[in-house]
Amino acid sequence: MTGRKHVVVIGGGVAGLATAALLAHDGHDVEIVEKNDELGGRAGLWTNEGFRFDTGPSWWLMPEVFDHYFEMLGTSTAEQLDLVRLDPGYRVFFGEKGSDEEPIDVHSDQKRNHDLFESIEPGAGAALDEYLETGKKAYDLAVDRFLYTSFETPRAFLSPTVLRNSGTLVSLLVRTLESYIDDRFRDRRLQQVLGYPAVFLGSSPERTPAMYHLMSWMDLADGVKYPNGGFTTLVDALERVARERGVRIHTSTAASAVLTRPSAGRFRRRRAEVVGVRVQTADGSTRDLPADVVVGAADLHHLETKLLPEGLQTFPQRYWERATSGPGAVLAYLGVQGELPELTHHSLFFTEDWKTNFDAIFESPTRIPDPASLYVCKPSATDDSVAPAGHENIFILVPVPADPGLGHGGVDGAGDPDVEKIADRAIAMIAGWAGVPDLAERIVVRRTVGPADFVDTVNSWCGGALGPAHTLRQSAFFRPTNRSRKVEGLYYAGSSTRPGIGLPMCLISAELIRKRLKGDHSVGPTPTR
Repeated sequence: MTGRKHVVVIGGGVAGLATAALLAHDGHDVEIVEKNDELGGRAGLWTNEGFRFDTGPSWWLMPEVFDHYFEMLGTSTAEQLDLVRLDPGYRVFFGEKGSDEEPIDVHSDQKRNHDLFESIEPGAGAALDEYLETGKKAYDLAVDRFLYTSFETPRAFLSPTVLRNSGTLVSLLVRTLESYIDDRFRDRRLQQVLGYPAVFLGSSPERTPAMYHLMSWMDLADGVKYPNGGFTTLVDALERVARERGVRIHTSTAASAVLTRPSAGRFRRRRAEVVGVRVQTADGSTRDLPADVVVGAADLHHLETKLLPEGLQTFPQRYWERATSGPGAVLAYLGVQGELPELTHHSLFFTEDWKTNFDAIFESPTRIPDPASLYVCKPSATDDSVAPAGHENIFILVPVPADPGLGHGGVDGAGDPDVEKIADRAIAMIAGWAGVPDLAERIVVRRTVGPADFVDTVNSWCGGALGPAHTLRQSAFFRPTNRSRKVEGLYYAGSSTRPGIGLPMCLISAELIRKRLKGDHSVGPTPTR
């Protein structure tokens, strides 16, 4: 597809903004429609009484992906954002205060993590070095051959490097991350530190391919960063570079249908071609936006099953009945009076029997795990702008089943009962394990979010917080394609499609759309010079 096109992007989250900016930079006429009043999607912002809460992503990994993205636009990460390296990267709690299993600090430096692992389990330091070395090799191979391709041709698999490592790649794909870790480390705490990244992929260690041990190289060797001002500064940067390139952005404007017409000619491969997007504005009026290209950067299930007739759906409802969602989540945004030195910028709380914890979320019938492993972010440890002086900003994420029936959250305890009970238990767990007995009494701002809120705000499939899980049959070329097989000119970006979940993957998905429109079948990042 060549020449200047009129492009409509559905969804003003990170993937939608990133795609719009790239296509406008290439000279296309681009506009975004976003159903919410604010941009960002899952990467949103909530403010209250001087507190600024990121409502979604909070880990900055794979910095070279961001660097490459901004280089394609003729700018840089450093020009757009102010990044801070965190050390320690995070703190991990394994039991109540005073137990034999004291918290450990995981650093943003491989040598210090080598020493940490060795202090916990003799021989684990050397095992970690080997683990991270193979993780780095897998990561480099993924970037060079698998992340920046739509798998339209066999090129990704035919390089000498891939063929030479094919045996290793197959073994890493067919065995689980859990078994790969257990073969190398005996201490439960170390196993959990290395296995937990699977949760950020919307899965669990026993359900995730061992290939994803590459995630540990990112935080244990490459380090964790944070953008001063919060993660919505990334959204602001993407909006800024998009508008500078002429992108027109319509908020409070919901797409209600992808408009198509039958394909012309006898030999067209697809049944229909896009002609536009029907939208509804906040005042209830409807209008049609013409388009040569439509990029669906919102939830793929919603786009396919709600905006297209069944005969034009590449991923109809029967596909989703067989698919596996990532977990749902109960989130709590807390403004806390006084300091909380017991917590670092990132803290993880791991229950001892976390297999039961994960089974509660992913096995049928699902149930709310109790106790639940959880994640806590305290950005006020790094950033003075997110909380008033003398206060802390706390974000809690409790993985739960992807079930909208658990309900909505609310402000000051006004959410549905199950959601508020989950938040209360999480607060009590943090208070007990971290040794902050008066935590609940010090809360001055509180808001919760439940799985039903994800459906309302981002049209999330079955209330999932992240997107389809990275199981074997939903990873790499098995993940939903980023181009409609039924409708010419219809493409998909974001966490539901290739390459997957996370901010870096959303930026890469934008580049994959750019490659599609250019007819670029290369693998690897697009050269910027």
